[in-house]
Amino acid sequence: MTDAVPTPPPTRLLLVRHGESVATVTRRIGGYRTCRGLSDLGRRQAERLRDRWIEHPELEPTAVYSSAYPRARETAAIVLPAFGPGTELLTEAGFGEHDPGPTWDGRTYDEFTEAHGMLDWENPWAETLPGGETIAAFHFRVGTALHDVLLRHAGGAIVVFCHGGVVDATFRNLLRLPGTGGFQLHTLNTALTEFRQVSPRQWQLTRYNDSAHLVGLPTETART
Repeated sequence: MTDAVPTPPPTRLLLVRHGESVATVTRRIGGYRTCRGLSDLGRRQAERLRDRWIEHPELEPTAVYSSAYPRARETAAIVLPAFGPGTELLTEAGFGEHDPGPTWDGRTYDEFTEAHGMLDWENPWAETLPGGETIAAFHFRVGTALHDVLLRHAGGAIVVFCHGGVVDATFRNLLRLPGTGGFQLHTLNTALTEFRQVSPRQWQLTRYNDSAHLVGLPTETART
């Protein structure tokens, strides 16, 4: 009689959108070239999340990742102490936000609208911003990074500090949803989105936009 092979625990994937960014406050297209990190409110949001996890630990991560963008890394650095001493922050550039390209990175949305009209995110093969990444290329990049990280930490609890577009791309990848259209997400800053693996090719969404730690904070920095 052979011993039964133990069933590995389900992999947990927790995505954390970064705190409010300077790019959002100044209404600029915030690619990696010009990202200036978090606003004052964004840092307060990240501190709230850190304090929430210190007071009520929800998981012990086996791996913590961040995109290479300053706003994601700054959010991660603020929250990281909640996971205990010695927790390492790993950088995965594949989890970066959609790349607008060098021409429009750092320019204002008003400038883009005046030159080209409203942004169109429906055609996955078109350059939404001239010279920038297509949606298809963005989803391929995020999906490749996601595949590699999930294989590397199978059965673990993985935390990824990332971006609204990455949350959207992960929804479409893990839940086998259309590449564009079909629904819209509005992921809040520092909100939590969690998936659990229920079989080798099936994932379950267990929560989305969990932002209980933001109660009492303004939703955005007031613009003057």
